[in-house]
Amino acid sequence: MSIKNIRLEVMQFLENKVESFVDQYLIPVEQIWQPSDFLPNSESDNFLEEVKELREISKDLPYDFWVAMVGDMITEEALPTYENWLMEVEGVDNLERNGWAKWVRQWTGEENRHGDLLNKYLYLSGRVNMREIEMTTQHLINDGFDIGTGRDPYKNFVYTSFQELATYVSHNRVSQLAKSYGDKKLSKMCKMIAGDEMRHHHAYSHFVTEIFKIDPSEMMLAFQYMMKAKIVMPAHFLRESGNKISSAFEHFSDSAQRIGVYTANDYVEIMQKLIDKWEIDKIGNLTDEAEKARDYLMKLPARMAKISERLVIPSESFQFKWVEPARL
Repeated sequence: MSIKNIRLEVMQFLENKVESFVDQYLIPVEQIWQPSDFLPNSESDNFLEEVKELREISKDLPYDFWVAMVGDMITEEALPTYENWLMEVEGVDNLERNGWAKWVRQWTGEENRHGDLLNKYLYLSGRVNMREIEMTTQHLINDGFDIGTGRDPYKNFVYTSFQELATYVSHNRVSQLAKSYGDKKLSKMCKMIAGDEMRHHHAYSHFVTEIFKIDPSEMMLAFQYMMKAKIVMPAHFLRESGNKISSAFEHFSDSAQRIGVYTANDYVEIMQKLIDKWEIDKIGNLTDEAEKARDYLMKLPARMAKISERLVIPSESFQFKWVEPARL
């Protein structure tokens, strides 16, 4: 039987558990928070006063903070790309609306609130150029992405396990920074988003744990493949208006690293957390090839840590069209 057919069989077997995954890791629409819970109430007579307060408090937030937050928001707003990609994964059948397709749709429904909330906050703050941000978002959706997983569910679940945890780190750090600058409301918004991301990380990493029980060697090889290829961020094709895909993501990443929102060291720590969570050192019944993959994975964090120590981040901020210093 081909590798593709084996993966399909594993996905079909695990589909019997999807309902329990939905119940365990997703929250019913009527019970989960919505963006309007944290924003000025447009139906209230005090709306303008609340907006004025939001704008006043946001004045103290520095340039790199705004760049990091805008980059996070644009990443969240490119959700149509991510849903389309996951709907193409082997074993996900949107035509028949199978269990995995239900998971993807409901996960998308939860994630969609994140971009909505951050977008509205940025708009009300008056500190950023919303038209430039909107054009970048549209470009990112138009350009799509290639995260190196193909339609392979094993590789995709490694990617989402890693990426959801990385997104948690980023939003949680933005929350901490916002609090340190006195913006408690923004801090709470980002903390709530971070909570969703952590819950979603637990879900996708659970899927990988289940696959390790059924098809350990191929799951190990898929994990090795993704770590060798390196996890690219969803917004790696980021670009500003009038420009081709170039180094915009790198400049955004520099801003995030300068203020400690997401660093090369975080990348290494997430890798180690996944190795520990999936108990890679204890997986049994591996082929010789998978054993070599395990050895590679166990040594990788230490190697990557040494590389990250040599990384030099530019001290000067790149001037994005999204954030104009005159507004700050």
